[in-house]
Amino acid sequence: MTAHDASPAIVWFRRDLRLTDNPALHTAVQSGRPVIPVFILDTHSPVRGPGAASSWWLDKSLKALAKDLAAAGARLVLRKGDAAALLPRLVRETGAGLVCWNRSYEPQLEQRDEELADGLGQHGIEVRTSNATLLQEPTDVRTKTGGPYKVFTPFWNTASPLVGDIHLHRAPSKLKPPGAWPASDALEDWKLHPSGPDWSTGFEDWTPGEAGAKARLDALLSKALEGYPEGRDRPAIEGGSRLSPHLAWGEIGPRQVYTAVERAGAVHPNLKPQADKFLAEIGWREFNYNLLDQQPELAECNFRSNMDGLKWRRSPSALRAWTQGMTGYPIVDAGMRQLWITGWMHNRVRMIVASFLVKHLLIDWRQGEGWFWDCLVDADPANNTANWQWSAGVGADAQPFFRIFNPMAQGEKFDPGGNYVRRWIPALAKLDRRYIHAPWTAPADDLRKAGIKLGETYPGPIVEHEAARKRALEALRNARGGHA
Repeated sequence: MTAHDASPAIVWFRRDLRLTDNPALHTAVQSGRPVIPVFILDTHSPVRGPGAASSWWLDKSLKALAKDLAAAGARLVLRKGDAAALLPRLVRETGAGLVCWNRSYEPQLEQRDEELADGLGQHGIEVRTSNATLLQEPTDVRTKTGGPYKVFTPFWNTASPLVGDIHLHRAPSKLKPPGAWPASDALEDWKLHPSGPDWSTGFEDWTPGEAGAKARLDALLSKALEGYPEGRDRPAIEGGSRLSPHLAWGEIGPRQVYTAVERAGAVHPNLKPQADKFLAEIGWREFNYNLLDQQPELAECNFRSNMDGLKWRRSPSALRAWTQGMTGYPIVDAGMRQLWITGWMHNRVRMIVASFLVKHLLIDWRQGEGWFWDCLVDADPANNTANWQWSAGVGADAQPFFRIFNPMAQGEKFDPGGNYVRRWIPALAKLDRRYIHAPWTAPADDLRKAGIKLGETYPGPIVEHEAARKRALEALRNARGGHA
């Protein structure tokens, strides 16, 4: 090893909080240099920072990462402030000759990172970046005419064959330490965990960190995958993977998930349809990042500008009822209460509650997206925004605005026994299944026997379904100049 090679390599962790199949970490290790792992809580980011629930997750995930690094003989150096200034300062402090990071795919961060890399390069510092977040670069999947896709199915038909053979990097068992470690913030000083009050007491089912991510993947492969196509639509059962927060923070990468699920489908041919269905969900995540690459302001602007004429209602009371799970529609309220208590919501129910906010209440989708961003442990800059635009009918390949979910019918279809509603709305637990999704239709005697007083123990509907549907369609006609 030369004297030059003895200078440290900084690995800048971001949304890639894992050791296994972490290309930036692998690059640093392969350089033969001492490795200094760094995480910066960026207070000057050009994009919005994590919401409250994601901050809770980040706190636990960083603890897990620090423990994993310690087992490999390293430390996680924490800094808080302007990342664009702190990273060059760390390079000067440590004498690092190499900086490695995995790319972010929010266009504003990409621009900031390019400028940062150029600045370091001008001072003779080598910068090497990798992809740990997606199966492919967004610009790699193109139509025959060279443009980006705006419809999912042809996107995935093109993208999935490009995945090819995947070589996963193993987690390093030992990391070479530097001669001296730079100073680090104390994680507890960042106060990412809520206090006064601690509203995260219902988050105990989650295990942030790489080990927790692996356990979720193992559970998918051993149990959930077999019934995935049906189970993913049943909120009363554990039919999904619940990998989303682990993917959002990069505690597991899509390459790892894709490889494991594809292998399961190959080894057990009876599982191949289920595996393909799950892999299409990974593809949907890729598609959403493709959309974010096309529209950097996806969180603020309709992807389909022809929907900009929609006139949204301003109703703080209706918005508050929605956020608190007090709309009077049980499947909607159960979802919103699950979100508040656990930091997560079943995917099918996410579509129902989003449709209700946007179409029944005619409240701007950005209000709902912002609430989800703050309350979800799996809030993802591409998925959260694109999925809200899909529900609102303003995004690419979106559900049409005129398709308005009937919350009673949705509840009866996907929660036929009412078990999901009973779990999250105890006031309705004793109500007969015939009325569980529309308690205002229950005879007075049934309500009395169930201990329900509408308007007291559980609210009546804040809006009538058919009237709300007509109002939404009228708003669509007005936005289109009289044509629905």
